[in-house]
Amino acid sequence: MATSRAKPDTPALWVVDTSAWIEWLVDGPLRSQLVPLMPQREQCVVPTIVQLELAKWLVRERGEDDADVVIAYTQKCQIWPLDTATALRAAELHREYKLATADAIVYASTLLSGAQLLTCDAHFKGLPQVCWVEKTG
Repeated sequence: MATSRAKPDTPALWVVDTSAWIEWLVDGPLRSQLVPLMPQREQCVVPTIVQLELAKWLVRERGEDDADVVIAYTQKCQIWPLDTATALRAAELHREYKLATADAIVYASTLLSGAQLLTCDAHFKGLPQVCWVEKTG
């Protein structure tokens, strides 16, 4: 199911990437695996790129009202802006791990914040500080 995993109920910080948010929101087969892993708001770090990706997906798939509710929830978490330090670290991670730009920004945000990354995206499988939940089927 997952590679390395710390207990999400510890005081550690967690970045939940867009793939995990979507799997959790659609109430699909991975939801039961994600529910116990989802951090409390105080432990959740949300990169602004995740807000962008979530807003795009939610407006397209669920409508503006649902998008407003979810984005309002993320705003109660710890927001990680795309600043110069994050952008430069993302560029390094892109080169090192061949991550797409958005994935590199999410991973840079994870590493710089000292968090663990909760993801369903196979691009992150096996990377340090990653809890990967495999999509099946």
